Amino acid sequence: MSLHGKRKEIYKYEAPWTVYAMNWSVRPDKRFRLALGSFVEEYNNKESGKNKSTYLMEMLRGLNEVQLVGLDEESSEFICRNTFDHPYPTTKLMWIPDTKGVYPDLLATSGDYLRVWRVGETETRLECLLNNNKNSDFCAPLTSFDWNEVDPYLLGTSSIDTTCTIWGLETGQVLGRVNLVSGHVKTQLIAHDKEVYDIAFSRAGGGRDMFASVGADGSVRMFDLRHLEHSTIIYEDPQHHPLLRLCWNKQDPNYLATMAMDGMEVVILDVRVPCTPVARLNNHRACVNGIAWAPHSSCHICTAADDHQALIWDIQQMPRAIEDPILAYTAEGEINNVQWASTQPDWIAICYNNCLEILRV
Repeated sequence: MSLHGKRKEIYKYEAPWTVYAMNWSVRPDKRFRLALGSFVEEYNNKESGKNKSTYLMEMLRGLNEVQLVGLDEESSEFICRNTFDHPYPTTKLMWIPDTKGVYPDLLATSGDYLRVWRVGETETRLECLLNNNKNSDFCAPLTSFDWNEVDPYLLGTSSIDTTCTIWGLETGQVLGRVNLVSGHVKTQLIAHDKEVYDIAFSRAGGGRDMFASVGADGSVRMFDLRHLEHSTIIYEDPQHHPLLRLCWNKQDPNYLATMAMDGMEVVILDVRVPCTPVARLNNHRACVNGIAWAPHSSCHICTAADDHQALIWDIQQMPRAIEDPILAYTAEGEINNVQWASTQPDWIAICYNNCLEILRV
């Protein structure tokens, strides 16, 4: 994208609500496009002054939304291209990992269920809702999911019911609608002793079959779809604090990062040396909320926290201690999420309060 020589270092977008979930599009023709998910906990009639019928409509509609925003070349401002309703806050959202632009333009979201949406020029349409509890109205909320980069017909979800589910997508042609997307459960497994908070596919072993999960039992566990009868515990938090996030190194599949609930440090693990962290990144002064490895380098990682800081670390000297980050950016609020653009490695996105910022690194 040529921004006519006036490339800024920071672009900012203000949403009408608190931004929680966020993801960069990877399609080559949609470079500076991101999806944002709202976090609206409850609707307060007193504060807004809306009348009762509007209030009831909003309650029925679901209070949360997803916005698709893009950087406009001419004005070099972010523009909201599309907004659609979502029944609960999205715990995560993710564009199909399609770097060549050969698949339909799909976006997945997790909340009460996993939903796959087709993005058009003017509207976004729900393609399928994936629910593996067909016998009951009760659903165990999904905490996170991951979309397999090697096989984009494969997604994995993590749930508070202690399970991970691997889903297969199909696209078929039905009555004038091209590539109608549907999905089925490939496998469901009890992954942890308590709630599962995150899941991520590994690039190891071909990049299709191996994944890891973290959860409220404080462990990181590794699974192989070809041998689901056993799993490997890679790490257990010494205090058994719940682990909230996990993130694989994009260049070296031996390394992953994780963090504990309310923890101020990020732990780097090497799967070849289970249970012993190879590094601890602990310069944050409040709880860490996000981790993003560099897409193009095995030794750079960005962490973001409630202390308003996004820090980039160089971990080349592991296992020697990593004392300080090499770059620090201070936002105007507690940073909820950080995403490093996989197809544009010089851009990192953060969100805080109702703002999205993309930072050139």
